Amino acid sequence: MVDPDGFRPNVGIVLMHEDGRVFWARRVNRDGWQFPQGGMNTDETPLEAMYRELREETGLEPGHVEVLGSTPGWLRYRLPRRCVRRGNRPVCIGQKQVWFLLRMNCEESQVRFDLCDKPEFDSWRWVDFWYPAEHVVSFKREVYARALEHLAPHARRVAGDTAVPAAHAGVRAMIAAARR
Repeated sequence: MVDPDGFRPNVGIVLMHEDGRVFWARRVNRDGWQFPQGGMNTDETPLEAMYRELREETGLEPGHVEVLGSTPGWLRYRLPRRCVRRGNRPVCIGQKQVWFLLRMNCEESQVRFDLCDKPEFDSWRWVDFWYPAEHVVSFKREVYARALEHLAPHARRVAGDTAVPAAHAGVRAMIAAARR
């Protein structure tokens, strides 16, 4: 499903430890790391898609997490030209995403990557809250920074200001660039 502007509806998941660190996962057969995310089916709400993607990509169920917040609407990013499949109709030029912040309320051993036919990830670790905005693949950095900016107040309510400080200058610059 691609909207008339060429963006595929998608959800992004920021899974947070109660201490403010976030779940950072390595893609299978790649050196890229990212948050769990995935496309929405035509009959799904963003929340329904998020729970489906959460289970498919991490093995976690709704009872393993608590929804702390979400972005107020769609955040968009464009794919690099080399990633746009011009032969597909309609052409998808990027993704529009609703992002969710979840607190993990279960043992880490509940995380499983083997519950679907084609696992998305093969490894994961906890990282500082703002780390992903500067370490995800370059074309996703601005959307990650904007999503984390929206979700940071929710994270601070759980983990505190020390664990989730204000964004530093590099992340603030990405957010400012995205607003232009």
